[in-house]
Amino acid sequence: MRIGIDVGGTNLKAGLVDEEGNILTVCRTPVGRFTDGQDFAKVLAELALKAAAQGGVRPGKIIGVGIGIPGAVREGQVLYTCNLPLRDVPLADWFRETLDVPVRLGNDADCAAVGEALRGAGRGIRNFLLVTLGTGIGAGLILDGKLHTGCGMAGEVGHMVTHFGGRLCTCGRKGCWEQYASATGLIRRTEEEMEAFPRSLLHTVARENGAVDGRTTFQAAERGDPAAVHLCREYAEELGCGLVNLINLLHPERVAIGGGVAAAPESLLLQPLREIVTRESYARHGGVIPAVVRAQMGNDAGIVGAALLDRAVRE
Repeated sequence: MRIGIDVGGTNLKAGLVDEEGNILTVCRTPVGRFTDGQDFAKVLAELALKAAAQGGVRPGKIIGVGIGIPGAVREGQVLYTCNLPLRDVPLADWFRETLDVPVRLGNDADCAAVGEALRGAGRGIRNFLLVTLGTGIGAGLILDGKLHTGCGMAGEVGHMVTHFGGRLCTCGRKGCWEQYASATGLIRRTEEEMEAFPRSLLHTVARENGAVDGRTTFQAAERGDPAAVHLCREYAEELGCGLVNLINLLHPERVAIGGGVAAAPESLLLQPLREIVTRESYARHGGVIPAVVRAQMGNDAGIVGAALLDRAVRE
């Protein structure tokens, strides 16, 4: 048995996973406050033990633990995270002080890509790309059947510049792709559109949902609101711009879109993206245009991918 841990900005999830990638039990807890990296490692290890106990598995039967971190990692060390106070933390070593098993760290988007590659939208695909749309934009790259991490920070695709001199990004650059095509970017544009069109159905949908979120624009567009329909097209173009850049660079066989925004109606998101890729990617000249699909595993991808991370590296 293995344990996969998915570290989010709000919650921690640990799952007991078998060799086939089936999740047997899951335990969750809020991130909460922790005093330092060593304390955080203990919290993760205790959560892993709880998941194992819930599945009736003794610690000695756990052959490995994988941890998906929303940041940069290398060789058991957390180099940097944006949303958690972790920098240059030997997380694997400190984790083993509580649960002494082999521990592998991975970027959270990489773990999700491994999960999708082994059990979801990328199953059987040698060259596969997962793009996740959330607070920012992340990606996991499966190239020639292996997870590609470079020197530890590969896949930070949200920080490609698509608007030179554009919006200031949290990374310090201006015009990064995630400022325009992440869920956060979409929410910002929705709020701007609402201000420009006070009679738009966007206001009604936002009130019904209790706030503006990644669903607002698509839900208003489904109800025929002109401002929302226009914004959906604009958002697809922003997302497609970066996607074509990635396809031109890597030419994968398949690209999966994950995150909450990916649940949007196909006619408003995936279909326009396919049209943009067909129209603009360099691959059109060779006739081998990557398929653009929706990710299949949802929140399970990170747990499964973390648990089986070593398999993706060696195969």
